[in-house]
Amino acid sequence: MPIFKHLKNKLGVILLAFLLNKIKVESLEHKYSLETRFIEVPLDHFAPSTGSQTFKLRYLINAKYHLKEGPVFVYTGNEGDISIFAQNTGFMFDIAPTFNALLVFIEHRYYGQSLPFGNASFASHENMRYLGTLQVLADYAFVVQHLKHLFFENVNPYDTYPIVAFGGSYGGMLAAWLRMKYPYSVIGAISSSAPMYFFPGMTSCDLFYEKVTRVFEKYDGHVQCTKAIKLGWDVINNLAKTQLGMDFISKTWKLCTKLKTFEDVDLLHNWLSNIYINLALSNYHYPSEVNTPLPAYPVQVFCEKLTTSFFNDTKGLIEHFGHALEIYTNYTGTKRCNNINNSFEDYSEFAWGYQKCTELIMPTCSTDADMFITKPWDYEKYSLDCYKKFGVKTLDPNWPLRAYGGKNLKYYSNIVFSNAMMDPYSCGGVTENVSNTIWSYNINDAPHIVDLRRADTADNNYLIEARSFHIQAIKKWLNMK
Repeated sequence: MPIFKHLKNKLGVILLAFLLNKIKVESLEHKYSLETRFIEVPLDHFAPSTGSQTFKLRYLINAKYHLKEGPVFVYTGNEGDISIFAQNTGFMFDIAPTFNALLVFIEHRYYGQSLPFGNASFASHENMRYLGTLQVLADYAFVVQHLKHLFFENVNPYDTYPIVAFGGSYGGMLAAWLRMKYPYSVIGAISSSAPMYFFPGMTSCDLFYEKVTRVFEKYDGHVQCTKAIKLGWDVINNLAKTQLGMDFISKTWKLCTKLKTFEDVDLLHNWLSNIYINLALSNYHYPSEVNTPLPAYPVQVFCEKLTTSFFNDTKGLIEHFGHALEIYTNYTGTKRCNNINNSFEDYSEFAWGYQKCTELIMPTCSTDADMFITKPWDYEKYSLDCYKKFGVKTLDPNWPLRAYGGKNLKYYSNIVFSNAMMDPYSCGGVTENVSNTIWSYNINDAPHIVDLRRADTADNNYLIEARSFHIQAIKKWLNMK
């Protein structure tokens, strides 16, 4: 498995990235007061014979508004450091006083500080094989049972207490799955922007990129922005036919490493595509800082910067793109260069890539109808790339359907699936009511997970009403008037 050997050689870089991420996390602590705790959890919940092998799982807690026997609101951590998600889930803090709730944010194993094998967690497939959603959900159920003993008297560990799960995006999937797999663990779940149906055979692979394109078109009345983006791919490819052209792109876009090969150009394509996707996902109506500092409505700002000035040749277009891209890559003006190949510098990206190869296969493809490079979904190539990267073959792509029921959700209860309709992931979301206890709430004119963010004076009525719906659902589950 050569990739793990390569990763070992990069441990110094990974540790540096970890420290830098830690500094960033600590700088956010002033927004919401959180106490850090750790709990020993089994490495493998499904092998009792090895149950003595444990690791420390981190969780964050805020008891400022909690009264005795008050409910517990639990956030099911995503694919990253839990502090980042806690600081961007202001809705839980906003409503805690109303419910006298305890707030708990549980970190996902293999992310943040919850590393089962410490610095060696990513050194081999043997060490990574415990990274999977079934183990994660068992972690969360384990922590919830621990919370019951801490905060409720006369605890029956298998009785349902006033504990509500919250989660956004992948974390939203985990919140819903926790309610589905361990219904005695949480009494209900608020699942925001969760692409529950984003799996083979459930959602057409072309819808995601089409949705990203629609977001850009919304803020581009004369459609010049999406046309320029589509044209940009051919311009890049034509310039990249010569080393002189690749040097020009590298210098103009301030790449940390010069483009030298066709493989480098492919990395550039992926880097650029991810920027467009992240702009669409983070298109909030106020300045934000989830992945990177951004202005309000960053898609609109990007498109205005790209289309408002004149250019008359291909190099002029590349220069124009370079300036516009800084909306995402260097909005604060403090970044020295752009690294288009940071897969091994961020262990969270590595872990998430592993999950997408071994379990969470979410097919995407692009067509002439969107603004991306036309590229079909090729499962065989995807599987081969996974083997090259991680030394493991992909599982049966239909595994999530068997494990979690696919679209057959009618036998479950007490879940709200909210979808922001300007969120690309809504194409794989639950956008219709499933039953009288599995509800869907669609939020017009809103981006990814916006309903779980803090309330803001710029919030529109759609968003205010969505949060009100969540509150009423929680009150119903808790038998409150």
